[in-house]
Amino acid sequence: MNYSDSETRQWAMFLHLSLLAGVLVPGAGFILPIILWQVKKNELPGIDAHGKMVTNWLISAVIYGAVFGLLSFLLIGLPLLGILGIVSIVFPIIGAVKANEGILWSYPLTIRFLS
Repeated sequence: MNYSDSETRQWAMFLHLSLLAGVLVPGAGFILPIILWQVKKNELPGIDAHGKMVTNWLISAVIYGAVFGLLSFLLIGLPLLGILGIVSIVFPIIGAVKANEGILWSYPLTIRFLS
């Protein structure tokens, strides 16, 4: 989806970048994106699709983290947890750049719970 409204693009970018808030404040990367999405989705309809994408990624990342955490007992999960950490930083940045360009970018490896 493409959005041309500059305010929608700006808030969509903030929504994606808010996933990185957990780097500064533990748990904020889970709470802040959902709050931004819920507050802005009625005011700016284009935000709803970005909010669903971000929420789907959050849920997917938690599931992947739990599975990889269990696999770490077999030593397979340790590198997978490292990769998950890297993509949890890279994906929101790419999503924010694309949102600022007016594009809804689908995070790879995301399980679609909300559509």
